[in-house]
Amino acid sequence: MKSLNFSGPINSLSFGNVTVNFLRELYARKIKVSLFPLGDKIDFSAFDKLDESFKKWVADSFNSRFSTLKKDSPSLKMWHLNGSESAIGPRHFLYTFYECSSPTFAEKNICDLQEKCIFSSSYSAGSFQNVGCDNALSVPLGFDPDFHVTNKKYLEGRIHFGLMGKFEKRKHTGQILRLWAQKYGNNSDYQLTCCITNPFFQADQMNNVIGQALEGKQYSNINFLPFLKTNSEVNEVLNAIDIDLSGLSGAEGWNLPAFNSTCLGKWSLVLNATSHTDWATSSNSILVEPSGTEEIYDGAFFNKGQEFNQGEYYTFSPKSFYENIEIAINKCKSPNTEGLALADELSYSNTIDQILNIIYDEN
Repeated sequence: MKSLNFSGPINSLSFGNVTVNFLRELYARKIKVSLFPLGDKIDFSAFDKLDESFKKWVADSFNSRFSTLKKDSPSLKMWHLNGSESAIGPRHFLYTFYECSSPTFAEKNICDLQEKCIFSSSYSAGSFQNVGCDNALSVPLGFDPDFHVTNKKYLEGRIHFGLMGKFEKRKHTGQILRLWAQKYGNNSDYQLTCCITNPFFQADQMNNVIGQALEGKQYSNINFLPFLKTNSEVNEVLNAIDIDLSGLSGAEGWNLPAFNSTCLGKWSLVLNATSHTDWATSSNSILVEPSGTEEIYDGAFFNKGQEFNQGEYYTFSPKSFYENIEIAINKCKSPNTEGLALADELSYSNTIDQILNIIYDEN
């Protein structure tokens, strides 16, 4: 039986979702895991469809982590570069996300510490290869099996747009809200549902950034949802929309909301840059070409001159936004069959197969 030391966050955020899906695949393969969850915390509250035997296996892997720890077992961490300078055991592999364009010395050195540094996108891996990290490579993420097509009828008679992912400058959240409202606001033929709560913002901060984006106006057809507590709730929202706008983010390590929407047969406007190029095509998405780049710094999560997260993100023009929305409105009358096929092409089973081949050198 193969053994593996594994560490990653188990929570309701995007990193937690990836960790749980990694663990599900390791469980299916009967890998002996010594589990070191980041923060020593296991929070399954978002995962309301998990098998009880899997949850027991996770608990057992955590409780026995020290007794099963072996020097010759490889270690896999699922985390940011910042915080991955420490390792369990001598053979350490990192799976990570990178959203910027200019690796710093700190980021390069942490990447170099790993036996292999596995990025979620070829764009990210290429950025590190360009600064001399010959151990950088990429493995794509997969479609989350917690999500599925419900075949329910939701807002019939209206075109339903969705915007999901925490409010950030690099994601163009404010710009998307403003542009959509200026053309479609208060038009009952259209609806926009937003799930954009940033858990790192206080309530007044969230209200302030939304108010600025909408220029202090209120719209009858823009709906703001609170932070969704379970994957089942997220699945309902993704199924309810016709057109996803989350793919217009200018800097992503993968973009789970846009990817999952596409895999559920929705039409997503996707900026043709960064990680999006690994899964979004002209057949399964509505590709929006970037208009240029801007510095990524926002004074909150990305600060100029720091040791991490430096560089630029991609932008799009209002003209391109409106032109491609019109394309989406026409396309959403038919199911996105290529998007549905993407769910089979990119699975977490495929992701873990590739990672294990790298770790155990089985290529």
